[in-house]
Amino acid sequence: MQAVGLITEYNPLHNGHRYHLQRAKQLTGADCVVVVMSGNWLQRGEPAILDKWTRSKLALENGADLVVELPVFYATQPAHLFAEGGIRLLSALGCTSVVFGAEHPDLDFKRLTAEIEGHQDAFSHYNATYATQFNAALKAATGVTLTAANDMLSFCYYTANQALAHPMQLYPIQRQQADHATPTITTGKAYASGTAIRQAAFAQDWPAIAPVVPSDTLTALKSQRLQRWRDFWPLLHYQLLTVDVAHSGQYDQMAEGLEYRMQAMAQQATDFDNFMHLVKSKRYTYTRLQRVATAALLQLTQQEVQAAQAAPYLRLLGFTPKGQAYLHQVKKQLPLPLYTKINQDLRQHALNLDYRAGRVYELINGQSQDLYRRPWRMPAISVDQPELS
Repeated sequence: MQAVGLITEYNPLHNGHRYHLQRAKQLTGADCVVVVMSGNWLQRGEPAILDKWTRSKLALENGADLVVELPVFYATQPAHLFAEGGIRLLSALGCTSVVFGAEHPDLDFKRLTAEIEGHQDAFSHYNATYATQFNAALKAATGVTLTAANDMLSFCYYTANQALAHPMQLYPIQRQQADHATPTITTGKAYASGTAIRQAAFAQDWPAIAPVVPSDTLTALKSQRLQRWRDFWPLLHYQLLTVDVAHSGQYDQMAEGLEYRMQAMAQQATDFDNFMHLVKSKRYTYTRLQRVATAALLQLTQQEVQAAQAAPYLRLLGFTPKGQAYLHQVKKQLPLPLYTKINQDLRQHALNLDYRAGRVYELINGQSQDLYRRPWRMPAISVDQPELS
């Protein structure tokens, strides 16, 4: 069996994602679709609207065969580390190809990657700090800038893939949805941005959402508690007001001096949005600040995140019969440990950061996220909704 890999968040899974799942299999002819999906905390530094178990089940119901969690120490990182984590896990699972959406799939990402070879340290520095400087460096080296979010990710996928001993075949495809930041759902359209869908879901505008998501996603949104930063603000606020600034300076992605600004603004802030507004400056993007806020909330230090990135693993969230057969085929050759549940030992050691992230999330979600949770074992599924084009 041959497998194609996807790196996803599904926040929540919508028609654009469903098209991605369909197109990946069509484009590559793969027998199995393997999804690496962020857990309960996402790349933009925010909680997922639905928990990882609900989102993995939706993926399996809409075309995925195997779902593996992207650990929190990769999922909440800048684009180059997020991409590195996803590519590394898909390679470990034996995928021969990766399909991902881009705003401009006709860009020669492979050429761009080759042209910056030898400048990786500088690019990693820029990517970890300021998108503006990163693009300035990229333009100086290649003559191209990447301002769209998924074009940047595409570039990072190519860079991470080229670092593998045996690179996979990469296929960028045109994203079938509205621009990421588009705030509204357009009547009569089958696609909408995740941003627009989340806003409509919080407003319980179900008629607007129904045409742009699979029916099971709509059911999940209507029936489950939906998470956002507003819910976690009291927990973050408490951390910022009580933790010594010398300790908060050790949080992952915390820049020198930012811990003092965050602590000072926490004294004035009335809610999370107000806090972000007070902390924001020209030096930091909102996304960067949200990722630092996530690290503060989860008490993730730079030292432990970097140690965890040096020892990744495969955490199985669910599979179909086809996914189970593929896993049986490759499991003896897996170069990384495979975990199907978190027990007392793993929660204290190898999977400590994901367990910690899950425990904080379930304080609001109310559902156990890790301890003794077993992967979904889905029956053979016939996707009963029409194919999207």
